Amino acid sequence: MSLWTDKKFSDLGLTYWITRQTEKLGLRRPTPIQVECIPRILQGQDCIGAAKTGSGKTFAFALPILQKLSEEPTANFALVLTPTHELAHQIAEQFIVAGQPMNARVCVVTGGTDYLIESQQLEKRPHIIVAMPGRLADHLTGCNTYSFAALQFLVVDEADRMLCGSFDEDLMVINRFLPAKRQNLFFSATLKDFLKTSIVFPIADDVFEWSEQSPVATVETLDQRYLLCADYDRDTVMVEALRKYKEDQEDASIMIFTNSKKDCQILSMSLNSFGFSNVCLHGFLRQRERVAALNKFKSKHVRIMIATDVASRGLDIHDVRLVVNHRLPKKPIEYIHRVGRTARAGRAGMAISILRFPRDLEALGEIEALINTKLTEYSVDDRLVQRIFMQVKVARAEAEINLDNKDFDERKHKYRRLRWIQEGLDPDEMEAKWKEDMKAREQERRERLRQENEERRKRDKQTIASPAVVNDARFQAAAGDKKFKKRKFIPTEKLNELIEQRKTEAKGGKKAHARGKGDKKIVKKKAKMAQ
Repeated sequence: MSLWTDKKFSDLGLTYWITRQTEKLGLRRPTPIQVECIPRILQGQDCIGAAKTGSGKTFAFALPILQKLSEEPTANFALVLTPTHELAHQIAEQFIVAGQPMNARVCVVTGGTDYLIESQQLEKRPHIIVAMPGRLADHLTGCNTYSFAALQFLVVDEADRMLCGSFDEDLMVINRFLPAKRQNLFFSATLKDFLKTSIVFPIADDVFEWSEQSPVATVETLDQRYLLCADYDRDTVMVEALRKYKEDQEDASIMIFTNSKKDCQILSMSLNSFGFSNVCLHGFLRQRERVAALNKFKSKHVRIMIATDVASRGLDIHDVRLVVNHRLPKKPIEYIHRVGRTARAGRAGMAISILRFPRDLEALGEIEALINTKLTEYSVDDRLVQRIFMQVKVARAEAEINLDNKDFDERKHKYRRLRWIQEGLDPDEMEAKWKEDMKAREQERRERLRQENEERRKRDKQTIASPAVVNDARFQAAAGDKKFKKRKFIPTEKLNELIEQRKTEAKGGKKAHARGKGDKKIVKKKAKMAQ
């Protein structure tokens, strides 16, 4: 299916001022989801829309809402709920830009900013509120002056994630403050059956439902690759892959996804030490830090962003050429959201997933079954990988030490205590219980890891011998490669010694640099005296 249609925005029932604004924004033709959903929304129908990332879902609901708002300008006209800070701010920006001719007032409520400031913004009676459920629920239960009596539209963006159960408590609180008579709009990259049976927002029987019909869940312009590595050299292989890619695409913007906040921070620090200037984005960063990181990446001041799945959904960052999965996502569906950050709006892009052989082959099979596409191999020179292996290991070990010194886990501890206080619990008493729990869990974890390692070794042997690998030409050579069977281990003492050596060399370099500056000053002084 083509990204653009042959229709014009004026064919969809949109008024002149909106079609003129779309032209100013460079939107010449509507996308399929816009063609199907905009007329239905203007007619007053509830709507469920699903389409691939980068297909114009935000404008599919923003444009008809703005048109209806221009006909009947009232406060709290529309409420848009999203799962992340970054997506909320992006949606708000698009409402502001598209609604500029009518001076649409937009308010963002996400947390991470001063609670009082957000309250003041809500009291100014904005036309459109873009919010995260938890923070909005706090405002609604903490103050009885906000009224949504005039609300005409409720939009749930990334609905598959929002209605999966984890947000239910906050959504139920919000729903109590909303009028029963309203239009409900649900949009997502993937359509799930549970959207129709949502216990939070009952969906009308005559709801208009549209899903992009495509046998492949990712766009055609996306080149999807895998890169095999042994369990011990994932970081090394990734560094070499980045170097190789950067040789051909020096100015390309790259996003690297990790599965944990700590891994995200460590990888960011490690890559910085290799000259790959980057920013990181994860949930432990303060709101201003997250906004600053995103702005640096969007403005191309920094070309590499390392992120958790907080950045995998909805964010429209122009011209991301490469997405790297440092680890495969825990759920196959998240793969679609991650790689959707590149190859947007008809542009070309590449996604490279780093796979531990043979451990990740099962997960790869699940992803390929979901997207109905086979990934092809992206290779790097093994000799170059081995050449930098020790450097990468030392850089990562040093980053881990530096992160411990920065009390990274202390921030997690503060968030935990804050949550207990907000729930009306005694933080000291809860912490004592938590420590006892953690001690018991640690013992269980060690035993579980021991059992898992034994099972994993057996499973790895079975995977290599399985028909899926034996009959797949992509993995036949790897099955007999010794590098995937042996394990490299560097003693902690050796790593610490190399880290100290690096620090000494770095200090020596600074001193030499300082001496060089001093020598230049002396030479200049002597030259002046000679004159």
